[in-house]
Amino acid sequence: MLESTHISQTIKFNMMCSHKIIVLMVTLVLSSTAGVHGDEHHHSRPLRDSATDVNNKAEQSATEDAAYWTQLGQQLLFDELAKQRINSQAKNIILFLGDGMSISTVTAARIYKGQKAGKTGEEEQLHFDRFPYAALSKTYCTDIQVADSACTATAYLCGIKTDVETLGLDVNVIKKNCSTQIDPANQVDSVMTWAQAANKATGIVTTTRVTHATPAGAYAHSANRYWEDDYAQSFDGVDSNTFCDDIAEQLVLNSPGKNLKVILGGGRTYLTPTTTTDPETQEAGRRRDGKNLIYQWVTDHPTGKYVTTRDELVNLDVAGIDFLLGLFSPSHMEYFLESSAANNPTLEQMTRAAIQMLQKDANGYVLLVEGGRIDQAHHDGRAKLALEEAFQFDLAVAAALNLTNSDDTLIIVTADHSHTLSINGYPKRGNDILGLVGYAASDLKPYTTLSYANGPGYANSFSGGERLDLTDVDTTSDSFLQPAMVPLATESHGGDDVAIFALGPQAHLFQGVYEQHYIAHVMSYAACIGPGFTFCNNPANPPSTTAIPPSTPSSSSRIGVNRSLGSISAFMSCVWIQRLLVSVFTQ
Repeated sequence: MLESTHISQTIKFNMMCSHKIIVLMVTLVLSSTAGVHGDEHHHSRPLRDSATDVNNKAEQSATEDAAYWTQLGQQLLFDELAKQRINSQAKNIILFLGDGMSISTVTAARIYKGQKAGKTGEEEQLHFDRFPYAALSKTYCTDIQVADSACTATAYLCGIKTDVETLGLDVNVIKKNCSTQIDPANQVDSVMTWAQAANKATGIVTTTRVTHATPAGAYAHSANRYWEDDYAQSFDGVDSNTFCDDIAEQLVLNSPGKNLKVILGGGRTYLTPTTTTDPETQEAGRRRDGKNLIYQWVTDHPTGKYVTTRDELVNLDVAGIDFLLGLFSPSHMEYFLESSAANNPTLEQMTRAAIQMLQKDANGYVLLVEGGRIDQAHHDGRAKLALEEAFQFDLAVAAALNLTNSDDTLIIVTADHSHTLSINGYPKRGNDILGLVGYAASDLKPYTTLSYANGPGYANSFSGGERLDLTDVDTTSDSFLQPAMVPLATESHGGDDVAIFALGPQAHLFQGVYEQHYIAHVMSYAACIGPGFTFCNNPANPPSTTAIPPSTPSSSSRIGVNRSLGSISAFMSCVWIQRLLVSVFTQ
């Protein structure tokens, strides 16, 4: 029995090794051919029509010759030399959070914006591209390398890193455990709590549900980010009627949620009972506990206003109200490109209304604005929708710039985590960012400039082990799924750093590579809120660095790998043969 098993394993290994040798031989032959014609790592560019190239080159040389680039470089230098730090207290803070807005998303959105305006696109600027200070944020969380939106929200809003899928709690929380959720020792306050303690107005704006991970990070403590209502809690055997409030309850009934002057976004059904129907879709509410939290909010805020449509919001007289609740969809707000049938405000319109509301407060304000559906479009594998959401996010930033003064308002633009979107190939200047690269791959089939490492777009990548031919496919349509390498029902987050852009008082504190939770500490310092050292303590004499206790590597980071001697011997034999072939083909 053992002998037959050994023979079977040997046969399998020999077949595997033979396959590797064949693949290696083909690869070496192709590589040697590539070497004859050019750099094997930088393949020749696509052949183009020579007459078109001549015309394009003549037009380009008239505008982008050496003098143009020299003048541009000098102007950028002068702008940098003229940059002045605003070393004063920030009366107001606006944190713009592009959910899932990776650096590749920023680049692609910039090109997309330019091409919408009829330009080649690469030279375009997003409004936050012009911010004077920029940095990078490391997005990992305490137990995960590629983070989610909950642990990251706890980082940049509460100033600490924590475990994945938990909100407003430190690492001592046990996921889905109510007793650890309600333990005050595990709870951490957000920048909204700090601002309210300093008598500042506060608000949240989002294109997702107002109970979703990013906005919930501003007001909730939850051992599970998905406990947005009591119905969601019931799947984990939790009864919110006892002692473990769901996220929607914490928004309406607890501090700091109930004290927010502005709440704008989606998610009506998460606040209403099953006995009610949604005014837009007629679907029933989700709450099993019978609570109508919208009615409760209206009752608790007699000087407030509740709105459900774009028309109500844009025609609102903010001078006559003290609080504003706007819920525009039963769940997440529709993607901008799919919202024509819905009477929804844009993110720009919500941002304008929020700032106009909060500006009435003499002590200043702290506002969180989330472009939440950038992330969800990426998860869907629909890059065009993600870029449009990022473009709408940029318009909201522009609105904030128009309504505020950089002398007293610190504006931060960042993301919580990355995505697997890549910009690849060698597309020519001005090529449609949503289009094909312009020349075939090694299998003589075209491919898209944008693609994902994983996700539902796998269906647009391979069939029967071969890549699909996209020659006659409209890759620029709203419904097209960018190709992906690994088949997943929903595309995953990425683990790379994200950008931070800053403008206003203390914006110069963002000039490096930082842990993500540092963002909350800068907001606290700049606005003189929260328990830490602030600008108002003694800006000329900051304290010395405090000692940080060394961390202990988790057991999962100390994993040993054992291999049998037989496996090693077989592996080395295959390696020896491969090396022999390499030596033959490289002579």
